[in-house]
Amino acid sequence: MISIVNDITGIEIEEAGEGSAMTKTIVFDLDGTLLNTLEDLTDSVNHAMRQFHLPEHSIGEIRTYVGNGAAKLIERAIPEGTKNAAYDKILETFRQHYQLHCEDKTGPYDGVLEMLAQLKQEGYRMAIVSNKPDGAVKQLFHKYFSAYVEAAVGEHPGAMKKPAPDMVHQALAELMSDVSHAVYVGDSEVDLQTAANVPMPCISVLWGFRTEEELLAAGAVRENMIRTPQALLPYLLRLPQAE
Repeated sequence: MISIVNDITGIEIEEAGEGSAMTKTIVFDLDGTLLNTLEDLTDSVNHAMRQFHLPEHSIGEIRTYVGNGAAKLIERAIPEGTKNAAYDKILETFRQHYQLHCEDKTGPYDGVLEMLAQLKQEGYRMAIVSNKPDGAVKQLFHKYFSAYVEAAVGEHPGAMKKPAPDMVHQALAELMSDVSHAVYVGDSEVDLQTAANVPMPCISVLWGFRTEEELLAAGAVRENMIRTPQALLPYLLRLPQAE
């Protein structure tokens, strides 16, 4: 009998014995999980900071600000956050710059494309769900992942951002997949919370924007962590497969 522990509550989400239907769908986070986007995000934030004569930020600082979408990123990056009189203009400046420059330095983490190719060959269906604006998500999806991944959903009107489960449910609907056959893969506390809110099992990756210690402090379970993209398929193959 095999089970995955809910990373937030410590409660088993699903327990599967012999003959049980299990994982055939994978929902991936994007930034910090499939793509290293930190340099382009940092450049676009700092472009907006310069336009409004505000202090710029290091890549290490931006790493701690990301995960909750563009609006929260800018809120964290500027003095007084949303109370700043120029907040809306700064956010729009960031969005415009990032839409034009989101591919400048961004690329998949080593081993990610090979991982996705293996997963597709094994029959897994895959989607991407990100708090990044939907236009940028689609742009990056088509450049890097459309040969392997079938659906990509970003921040858009009518759906609450992660950690709300809305976009995950949308992605699963696009795949015509059931949450009982799915797992979530991400690199941050937002991903842990999202999976818990669906609810669905969460696998935490250790090559992204959060350290192992930060993930454990956020409620991750060590046994549900993987250190390299190559480790995901063996992890999944230990689980009973959907028929």
